[in-house]
Amino acid sequence: METHQQEEPDAALTGGKLLAAISNSIVAILRENYGRGPMQAKTYAHDDLIVVVLRGLGLTPLEKTLLESGDPDRIVGLRHEFQRVMADHYKQTIEELTGRTVVAFLSKAHVGPDITMGTFFLDRPLDVFGGVEIADPG
Repeated sequence: METHQQEEPDAALTGGKLLAAISNSIVAILRENYGRGPMQAKTYAHDDLIVVVLRGLGLTPLEKTLLESGDPDRIVGLRHEFQRVMADHYKQTIEELTGRTVVAFLSKAHVGPDITMGTFFLDRPLDVFGGVEIADPG
């Protein structure tokens, strides 16, 4: 049985530069496909785990209408569906930046406060530990 492993990038990013690149890449994907980005993005890494936390994405006009209907769970459901649709794009980005294969991606959204979290499980550990925050990633 053949296994697929990502090759290490030639000019591999490490440490805080890798974490900042992950935050910036996820923010760019959101801007391109969601129409806006978050006010804060923070990426954490430990062992074979990467967690990206996005705060202050803001509500689209559609989401504001749904919120005014008194059912914020509909917004959470909409954002969950968006994350599901974008999962392959997110995973590909993480794989390109880390040189690792993403074996699982989990996502959760919350409204009030506005927080979205993406968790990536990798096929093997990274040589980085910690977190890097990008405030107002404009």
